[in-house]
Amino acid sequence: MSRLIEDYGLIGNARTAALVHRDGSIDWLCLPRFDSPACFAALLGGVENGRWIVAPAEPPVRMSRRYLPGTAILETRFETAGGAVTLTDFMPQPPDEHQIDLVRLVRGETGSVKMRTEILFRFDYGRTVPWVRRRTYGLSAIVGPDEVLLRTDVPLRGEDFTTRGNFVVGAGETVAFVMSWRQSHRANVIYREPEDLLRISENLQRVWTSRCTTEGPWYEPVTRSLITLKLLTYFPTGGILAAPTTSLPETIGGMRNWDYRACWIRDATFSLYAFISGGYLEEARAWREWLLRAAAGRPEELQIMYGPAGERHLEEREIPWLAGYEDSRPVRTGNEAHRQLQLDVYGELMDVLYAAETFRLEPSSDAWGMQRVLLDFLESAWMKPDAGLWEVRGPVRHFTHSKVMAWVAFDRAVKFVERSSLPGPVERWRALRDRICDEVCARGFSQARNAFVQSYGSDDLDAALLLLPQVGFLPATDPRIVGTVEAVQRELMVDGLVLRYRPQRINDGLPGEEGAFLACSFWLADALAMIGRYEEAKAMFERLLALRNDLGLLAEEYDPRAKRFLGNFPQAFSHVALINTANNLMPGRGPSERRAG
Repeated sequence: MSRLIEDYGLIGNARTAALVHRDGSIDWLCLPRFDSPACFAALLGGVENGRWIVAPAEPPVRMSRRYLPGTAILETRFETAGGAVTLTDFMPQPPDEHQIDLVRLVRGETGSVKMRTEILFRFDYGRTVPWVRRRTYGLSAIVGPDEVLLRTDVPLRGEDFTTRGNFVVGAGETVAFVMSWRQSHRANVIYREPEDLLRISENLQRVWTSRCTTEGPWYEPVTRSLITLKLLTYFPTGGILAAPTTSLPETIGGMRNWDYRACWIRDATFSLYAFISGGYLEEARAWREWLLRAAAGRPEELQIMYGPAGERHLEEREIPWLAGYEDSRPVRTGNEAHRQLQLDVYGELMDVLYAAETFRLEPSSDAWGMQRVLLDFLESAWMKPDAGLWEVRGPVRHFTHSKVMAWVAFDRAVKFVERSSLPGPVERWRALRDRICDEVCARGFSQARNAFVQSYGSDDLDAALLLLPQVGFLPATDPRIVGTVEAVQRELMVDGLVLRYRPQRINDGLPGEEGAFLACSFWLADALAMIGRYEEAKAMFERLLALRNDLGLLAEEYDPRAKRFLGNFPQAFSHVALINTANNLMPGRGPSERRAG
């Protein structure tokens, strides 16, 4: 039976994360951080590539799961013929920078339940089998620089390069497993009692959630999305990862499989608004500071994405020994798109810094000087063709959205000067802003279709054009905006959800198709609300909320025909879009109105 993407839950500690299947198996975990070679990689190649199962010895008659309210602590309840147990999975805050812990607690609820555990540690994405040794507290597994210790009272045995154990849990009893990573040359790990870790983790996480200022009918999905974004934030630097996984396919069996364990500048403004609207100024500030550090350097070398700490070298390579999720090949690490020219990132960077000050984050003393340098470069670079927001691997072209974001860069520069009396050639920037607007309206708009098109000279649509009113390029009531929204509804929707574009119509450098892009579907709800079709926007939003899995999580894409998730999971862009659309649908709170202002 296929292990559906939506069957997984996420646990993490803002350094790394694990995916836990509803049957009690952890099938994806990278140690010590999100983009490290995996310890468990069954998700992309089968159980032999690493998995940790804690589950009833016999198939349960009933299973249910939930997050403890206000936390990322996952509870899975198994009911069997003999009784019921609850498996609690979480990753506590590390005691120091050299240790990562993962805790699994099995608590007996009723009767007596026979349980089993099965562990295969595999590093280097399933290729390397560690040296496993028995210890008085459990076992250790070591390979090169990495060592994993497993503490438990359950007797463990080795069989065919797999560690197994059987145990029985009665009502009121708790059996604990604590897995700890460390560098293999370091001293012993700091051991902490698992029950204490649970109590401390629950308290800390609920305190964080209690800071949320969100109100209204969508408090629960917004809060869950904020918690998910917190898990995808690399705490040491403030960088927000697009997803904790790599190579979950956009088409089952296809090759549109990308590594999303990096931080995209394109997510910047959306993420800032999401955190600020929820009341999390500290997280928004940390994200802004990450952006400033990552983007520092020569303007022509600004990348579209960086590693969690701001790393620039994200060379893409294929992992041929992994079969991929449901035989979707190749499995990739790194992302070659980091080398592309994407003009929209200059607009995103200017916009996020402008938004930060709009929301009264204290200004950065270094930001304006860097912005001036970027704008000097963009004065000539905006005329170049680029790879666009969607990172197409086909020919570069003059993408309409890219030109609009260049307009955003100069628009925000003008507003910076007007509002803050900062030094700069504001008249020249105003002239450039007007010139770009005139060109986009002349070359990026099709009179025949009454809609903006994906690129100059093209007849194809692009869901990114739904963002034009949000960034303030034209008023939402402009007939050209209304025409674009209606064209997207007619031609890019499948079963009520929005495609990014039609891959078979454009040369994006790859074969095959993809699912509906969930962020784009939220953007349509935003656009509908902005053009005055509120009830239609609300219905669209409720349709999207219904697609979340039972834990409130969303992937990158959705297959409307097969009714299943596609793409990397959980996807920050989808959850950011959910938060912002919820706020856009509440009068006076919407980032779309504030961003355009």
